[in-house]
Amino acid sequence: MRHTKHDCWQGNSISPLSMGENMTVTGLVDTMFNGMGYNAKRLAEACHLFKTMIDEGSTVCLTMAGAMTPVGMGGGITRMIEMGFIDWIVTTGANTYHDLHFAYGLPVHQGDFTADDNELAEHDVVRIYDVYIDMERTLIAQDRIVRALTEKAVERNIFPEKFSTAFYHKTLGDGVLETAKHPENSFIASASKHNVPVFVPAYADSSVGMGTGFLPVISAAKKGSNKLDPSDFVDPSPTMDVLESAAIVFHSMNENITRGALEAGGGVPKNFLQQTGPMISQIIGMECPGENYVIQVTVDRPDSGGLSGATINEGKSWGKIPKAGEGNVVAYIDATVGLPIIFAYALENCKPRKHKNYSRILPDITLELVDAAIKTL
Repeated sequence: MRHTKHDCWQGNSISPLSMGENMTVTGLVDTMFNGMGYNAKRLAEACHLFKTMIDEGSTVCLTMAGAMTPVGMGGGITRMIEMGFIDWIVTTGANTYHDLHFAYGLPVHQGDFTADDNELAEHDVVRIYDVYIDMERTLIAQDRIVRALTEKAVERNIFPEKFSTAFYHKTLGDGVLETAKHPENSFIASASKHNVPVFVPAYADSSVGMGTGFLPVISAAKKGSNKLDPSDFVDPSPTMDVLESAAIVFHSMNENITRGALEAGGGVPKNFLQQTGPMISQIIGMECPGENYVIQVTVDRPDSGGLSGATINEGKSWGKIPKAGEGNVVAYIDATVGLPIIFAYALENCKPRKHKNYSRILPDITLELVDAAIKTL
């Protein structure tokens, strides 16, 4: 095992946390950075690195696993989108689905994680730890809305023969902007408004996927048939997801734009983003060093072998980052605590950026990637 030789006493002295009555988020973070250790220091490093991504004009991707929106995280994401701090998103269907509740004013309440789940079930209350959601007034109502918005898009012949989950969620967001009472409360609506692609690579593993999956059955029932018509399927293509996400990275490389990631948790969203480097280098055969900057906020351990806990440095061997030990930080802290602090620090220290409008140019930059890939064959 190699050990780096260095001056053991070159770091700042640890000092008791000083908190004045007028302390700001910036003051707190910088105090943690200059005089603390453990995950306080890591979180402060994450705040500084996120600011670096923004200030450099990096193409920034937010990945988000689990169910962050039911607890209210969507408001912070919306603000980051509005400020131009996030250029594309990879997340779970749970986050896109529950995000929509707030746009339509559907009930989501604080609850009790020690509650009797048998009693909750008797009252049609769904529990996500200490968050309560009403089965009839929220979930079933939301299912109807998703189906209605999708059916309306089908009637308008909006969907091409092949389309990505980003295209689907852009269409869904457009529908939210048209029909919701409070579209400002939805990050899906904000992403649609500002042309921020939202990929959901595990689309089938969600209530949105279940809802659109039932549409062919509804259509068959209306026709008085038990046969499913392929023309009634609303079927986002995994192939288009792979190509379009890689195209964003490839386009950024061609434009000499650095690339950064802010990862909340791990799971499929984390890997989907980080596989863009190997997709370009390993599969297509063109040089790609991966993401220049990566922040991960997670509570998962690396020693269990799961991707959610895998260190960013481990990605070097896969071609997911340019160099281990540089340009990345992992803060082992609950994302519902870490992300708001990172977002608040950025709001206090960074100027708004011009939106990159990737949703608008995705078809063109995907063709750029395909043309370049053909030349390698």
